[in-house]
Formats: sequence, C-alpha cells, structure tokens
Amino acid sequence: MNPLPTKNQLLHACRGVDTDGHPILGVAHRLTDIHERRLAVDGFEVIELETERIDLVIEIDDCVTRSLPPAHGAARVHTETIGAVVDRVARYTAIAYAALSGSHDVDLGHAWEHLAELAVAYEDLVEEVHAGRRRLPGGP
Repeated sequence: MNPLPTKNQLLHACRGVDTDGHPILGVAHRLTDIHERRLAVDGFEVIELETERIDLVIEIDDCVTRSLPPAHGAARVHTETIGAVVDRVARYTAIAYAALSGSHDVDLGHAWEHLAELAVAYEDLVEEVHAGRRRLPGGP
C-alpha cells in the first residue's frame, strides 16, 4: 500500500466514496465530517471538534512518519506536514459542498477553485516527497 494516497483517492475519501482501508484516507473522511459539523455549530462544540481535529492530524502525521523512508539530506523541507495539508483539503471539501448545497454563504466558484488548487498542491507535494526532493517537517 502506498503510504501517501493520490489526489483523487484523497478527494474521494473526503466525500466518503472510498477509503480503501487506507489509514490516511479513513482519517481524511473523519476530518471532513468534523469540518462539516463545525460549519453548523458554535461555542463549546467547536472546542470539542477542534480537539478531535488536532488529534486526527497528528494521527496522519504519525502514520506518514512510520511509513516513509528517511528523506535525502539535501531535500528541501516543506512548510506543512501531510496531516496539515490533508486537514485543509478536508476543510475546503466541506466548504465547497456546503456552498454547492446553499447551506453556507460562500461563493461557489471560489470554494471549488480553492479546493482544486489545494488538491493539485497536495499532488505536487506527494510527488516531490516520493522523488526525494522534499521532506516533511518532523518526518523521517
């Protein structure tokens, strides 16, 4: 199993289409659910959801650290962990679908454009990590 899922696998997992038993994809779906719930609540519930979200991001980062070989010493370090990037993809997935359904006051075109750009950035990061040109903060 590839330790880092593809962009398409990630986008499908965020919508709950297919997590394929991959630990990162399962967590991505759970993160999207948290972001969807955050759009509808405020107050104390947000704090609980935020705590759960942070734990899931750490879970992804731990999974990535365990499954990737050590990076080349000359590889440039990326500014975010995979967990942080997956969390942002999950957040913008929730926002884009909320905009599509009309339940969130966000420009639909802007929401989908931002999600698409972020998904491509994720894909580029995965490619660079696999090629050894990038390493992740706190990673192997």
